[in-house]
Amino acid sequence: MFREVRRQNRILEDKARISELLNTSEYGFLSLGTSENGYGYGIPISYVYDEEANTLYFHCAPEGQKLDLINQNNKVSFCVVGVTKPIAEQFTTLYESVISYGKADINLSDEEKRKALRLLVNKYSKGFEEIGEKYIDKSWSRTATFKIEIEHITAKAKYSPH
Repeated sequence: MFREVRRQNRILEDKARISELLNTSEYGFLSLGTSENGYGYGIPISYVYDEEANTLYFHCAPEGQKLDLINQNNKVSFCVVGVTKPIAEQFTTLYESVISYGKADINLSDEEKRKALRLLVNKYSKGFEEIGEKYIDKSWSRTATFKIEIEHITAKAKYSPH
């Protein structure tokens, strides 16, 4: 169902590093199907990784192109990039990346929506959880959440040979 990574020598198999990248990356790129103009739609977006559930959570406005496209085709991918370092004299770049594939689900229960928002507050506003609860309550009706239950992951890296 998923194409094999072409450069087998670049596969990042270190599960701990893959989890670390998913847990610590500040944002990633969500890739969705084609929009009404025929172009693919990809956006940078904040997220949180629930490692125990192998799920990515996101928040957004309750309407917009992203949700419209998910309603049309919920098969998505999400990419995070770790450290990159161009090596000019070698015409190459050192890098790490993880691409997660799954189906986006925009129909979360109120309980799961609150869980997602709490996880996001914990990631991006650590130490402000109490205020975050109030913010969640205040913005509840104008905030949507969705998740991707990860079905497949590919991860690649090119590290310095030294």
